[in-house]
Amino acid sequence: MKLVKPKKNLGQHFLTDLGIARRIADTVDAYPDIPVLEIGPGMGVLTQYLVTKNRDVKAVEIDSESVAFLYENYPKLCDNIIGDDFLRMDLNEIFAGKQFVLTGNYPYDISSQIFFKMLDYKELIPCCTGMIQREVALRIASAPGCKAYGILSVLIQAWYDVEYLFTVDENVFNPPPKVKSAVIRMTRNSVTELGCDEKLFKRLVKTVFNQRRKMLRGSIKQMFSKDHMPSPDFFTMDIMTKRPEQLSVKQFVELTNVVEKVLQ
Repeated sequence: MKLVKPKKNLGQHFLTDLGIARRIADTVDAYPDIPVLEIGPGMGVLTQYLVTKNRDVKAVEIDSESVAFLYENYPKLCDNIIGDDFLRMDLNEIFAGKQFVLTGNYPYDISSQIFFKMLDYKELIPCCTGMIQREVALRIASAPGCKAYGILSVLIQAWYDVEYLFTVDENVFNPPPKVKSAVIRMTRNSVTELGCDEKLFKRLVKTVFNQRRKMLRGSIKQMFSKDHMPSPDFFTMDIMTKRPEQLSVKQFVELTNVVEKVLQ
């Protein structure tokens, strides 16, 4: 059996600890009755446990060498191995518009992009689990007031409840990454509408966190043109003395509505 050589340009770090692979696979059991889509299966260390769960499993893999390996070693899964770039796919086509759990040992360099795409398809993905860089996991799970709290924290927590499940050391990968990893689970909360313009909400969050050291009264000015600047009273509101990491999702929603009135 010829093994797949990890490719640096794809950010491949193959998990070698089967016990951890089984634990990651078991995180999808939070939603046991819907299909599973695995991103970046590599040589199938996680896949081998997912396919035992008596549910539809599909795997998306961009590396042609890994796809060939999976075809050879998981013949029963052949029709469900998708050789494609997850970030370019229409997720409505994966399970004919049905909901699914998203999971995987995500490439570190595109994990944030994967989760932004998850948000675009949040009605299709009630649960997302998997392993990512520990720093990113802490960021996603972080509460307001913490140093790690940022764009990903707010945008994901607006729609998902986040659980930081466990940390994974570097020495269980080939090749070992230079950082620790972590396994998380994100489960859709009860929010169906934010109560504000979602595009403006996203723009606001990104704008103020891009200058996170500034108080809001300084960073939020970028939301407005010189010809459409708010009145001085706008910048004297109590919230304007806060920095973005101090605001909850609810406060960001409220601030979005205030900004929208000015922009109208």
